[in-house]
Amino acid sequence: MLLIETGFFVDSVLIFVLAFLIDAVFGEFPDRIHPTVWIGKTIAYFKRKFKNSNPRIEKVNGVFLCLLVMFLAAGLSYLLLSGIRIFFGWIPYIVAAAILFKTTFAARCMRNYTVPIAEALENGDLDKARRSLYYIVRRDPNKLNEQQIASAAVESIAESTTDGITSPFFFCALFGVPGAFAFRVINTLDSMVGYKDEENINIGWFSAKMDTITNYIPARLTAILMVAATALLGENWRNSWRILQRDKTKTNSINAGWTMSAMAGALNVQLEKSGHYALGDKGDITAAHIKRALRIMELTAILFGIVAVLPVLALKAVAIRLV
Repeated sequence: MLLIETGFFVDSVLIFVLAFLIDAVFGEFPDRIHPTVWIGKTIAYFKRKFKNSNPRIEKVNGVFLCLLVMFLAAGLSYLLLSGIRIFFGWIPYIVAAAILFKTTFAARCMRNYTVPIAEALENGDLDKARRSLYYIVRRDPNKLNEQQIASAAVESIAESTTDGITSPFFFCALFGVPGAFAFRVINTLDSMVGYKDEENINIGWFSAKMDTITNYIPARLTAILMVAATALLGENWRNSWRILQRDKTKTNSINAGWTMSAMAGALNVQLEKSGHYALGDKGDITAAHIKRALRIMELTAILFGIVAVLPVLALKAVAIRLV
């Protein structure tokens, strides 16, 4: 009979649960103390140092940029938590680990950004809806009508379910809090330098590739669990599964299409970015769909914790016991 290392398992579950509760109650930390903000500042600093007029050298520097910031963030989090456990004990360690882990994912943050969009649309205030949408999308909100604004918000919710919640969960389960920080660095790098424009195509190519690779498994697990969440919430899970199978490859990203198509099917709407993709069948999309998408996102995150995180932690606990 295989036994698990209960101390490790209990500690890990406590960290996950406490981090989730901290996020639900408090949301995001102020920018001045938020690790992700400091990661962004570190990336910006080293990006200036690693830029080079020679494309080949700049590509190599792009690898160093990603690895350097990733190991800095993961290493510092590991040293900090190790020190807290050694010098202050178990309870401070659990609390500190949960607080640090929480900074790598953002469930309530997406609600805080998208509910005002929904409320502005309900009140017929398109200008306010566009101003709120500016914070979560790259496209120009001023060119979008009511349905396009609602679509963009739902797309962000669906895509962020992976890179904003379940991917950090996945890498924390595999590698602890430092693993979640390593992922957050990769994802932040992708949002800052992972573009194919002249400025970033060389310095950011490695970060963009790493973001695609690290989100590959979580995106697929998340999409499947999103269908399950859809069923539990009484939404159209059969259509969610159908659209997922049909439209998952229609986006430029090999990952984003999975959760966005599952969400489009669940809500019986079409999510469209003009000139890029159209996921799902034609159907009016309104502010109410934004709030329904948030419920699906939140339940998907919980299911991911139960179905994906707990088994990984249990297997690690068994491995520790065997060693």
